[in-house]
Amino acid sequence: MAAIRTFWRSIEWAIAALMTAMMVLVFINVVLRYGFSSGLRPGIELSRLGFVWIVMLGASLCLKEGEHLAVGEVFDRLPRPVRLVLGRLLWLVILIASVMLLIGCWRQTLANWHNISPLTGLPTGLFYLAGVVSGALMSITALIGLLRPGYSEAPGVDSASLTMAADQSRQAHDEQTRDEKARNKEGRP
Repeated sequence: MAAIRTFWRSIEWAIAALMTAMMVLVFINVVLRYGFSSGLRPGIELSRLGFVWIVMLGASLCLKEGEHLAVGEVFDRLPRPVRLVLGRLLWLVILIASVMLLIGCWRQTLANWHNISPLTGLPTGLFYLAGVVSGALMSITALIGLLRPGYSEAPGVDSASLTMAADQSRQAHDEQTRDEKARNKEGRP
């Protein structure tokens, strides 16, 4: 379990390192372009490559953390057995989509690996390799979510926060009812 936590932590650090490198490259390029009428031509492509990797690794991390955009208004109100079935169905859909991403990006990586960028000298297949890594990570996450026993929530819907939100809503409603009763007792509208 510690190895898995360390693995995901290393992905977070890789995203932070890529973001830092991207910002430095872009800043240096801007200074060179406007201050000295020159620039780092490979810097543009390297920052674009870094951005692709940040997005794809970040998407994998968000799926694992359950932080993707989720609309749970309808899902929250369903009975638990229905949520159990729908949660599994959603994980299955995510698994299928992430496997499709993995396969498609793998094919594109192989097709573009021998195309070398004239600016950086790197294979253009590196852009698609980010999708391969992300697709593999998301597929594993979705498979775990699908097979986890007793897992009944939709991806991105946290049962603890749902319970807390429902409790807060109930408390607010109870306070409002109490206030209305007190006003009615006093004869105020």
